[in-house]
Amino acid sequence: MFTGIIESLGEVKQIVKEKDNLHITVTSNFTNELKVDQSVAHNGVCLTVVAIDNDAYTVTAIKETIDKTAIGDLVIGEKVNLERAMKLGDRLDGHIVQGHVDETGVCSAILEQNGSTIFTFTYSSGSNNLTIEKGSITINGVSLTVVNSKANEFSVAIIPFTKEHTTFHLLKIGDKVNLEFDVLGKYVVKLNALRN
Repeated sequence: MFTGIIESLGEVKQIVKEKDNLHITVTSNFTNELKVDQSVAHNGVCLTVVAIDNDAYTVTAIKETIDKTAIGDLVIGEKVNLERAMKLGDRLDGHIVQGHVDETGVCSAILEQNGSTIFTFTYSSGSNNLTIEKGSITINGVSLTVVNSKANEFSVAIIPFTKEHTTFHLLKIGDKVNLEFDVLGKYVVKLNALRN
């Protein structure tokens, strides 16, 4: 379980393909606090630490994860949003995030405003996922509030601190992102489908 509040930016140091799996090695300023078998969200994708070596640790992404997220698009030197699993009893500063990406989306517009930046994203018209105005959304692991909710499109307004301390300052139009829709909304959609 995560909150969508990014702790650190990591850097991809190595990617090794083994059969259908990817072993991804990342450097982080909290590596010395990690243990093998812990969960860390990488751009919103929950992955298990399988090895630690000084300031670097390795996680493994299997085919299912690679197929449904943008994790397979990572390249050496790329920055990633990192968050360790929340501790029971901590404040929930973002929203309930599972680290289970629902689908990928694409950044379709970036608009600089006076003191904030509006990012717009599109996602599959064939999906049952939805957003609501002022609802929660997780983009590359960052907990954000939806504005301009439309069918298969939404925007978020980013404050300068969030932009600079996450990978949002590197995001470009056309970039693919990981989307995790609000878990409560997903249950409502599922229950409504079962009733019909």
